[in-house]
Amino acid sequence: MIYQMPDVMRDVRVCLDQNMSSGQLLLTDDADTLSLDEIVGSKIVEAVVRAHTDAPTYLLEEGHNFGDTVYWGDMESGWVLLPQDFMRLIVFEMSDWERAVYTAISTTDPEYEHQRLRVKALRGTAQKPVCAIASRPEGKVLEFYSCKSEDAHVRRAQYLPYPKVDKDGGIDICERCYTAVVYAAASLVSMTLGEAEKSTALSELSKSALR
Repeated sequence: MIYQMPDVMRDVRVCLDQNMSSGQLLLTDDADTLSLDEIVGSKIVEAVVRAHTDAPTYLLEEGHNFGDTVYWGDMESGWVLLPQDFMRLIVFEMSDWERAVYTAISTTDPEYEHQRLRVKALRGTAQKPVCAIASRPEGKVLEFYSCKSEDAHVRRAQYLPYPKVDKDGGIDICERCYTAVVYAAASLVSMTLGEAEKSTALSELSKSALR
């Protein structure tokens, strides 16, 4: 869902109990001191990243599609290119799999070594598939293990992109994560203001909103 930045910033200020539009911070006469609005605005994108990264899958909205082209490797495994703005996998499923994958492992995960074994049965299978995020000369990719045959195609492939503010001043936030984003932004602002205890409390509220 697209939220307008002024509305998000207003909710963060309310959360901070400082619902003002242009007050100067730290009671200083320095004209270069950032205003509260400037600090709040600078923390929104990071707060969205935190909330979307920590949220369980069921709180996320439908993502962006990817995986138009499949590149095959050995033993019916393969990979697809990930978009440059890829942040988090929502779902990936090949057409001959019996279940989808919602969480991808990394190349440092001990399970990744199993996917490189020469015995196919020891890798991910159509009954229990495995996906891994890896890097190739072509860019960041999602490797999948494994299919029954190379006739398989991508059935579902969706991801969450890194958030950004669009030209109209809007930012895409999963609706069920919005409260967590507001608390996370308020936590980041509090940390910037040197209020560590308040920042920690708000961070915990953000995490609780994702449960």
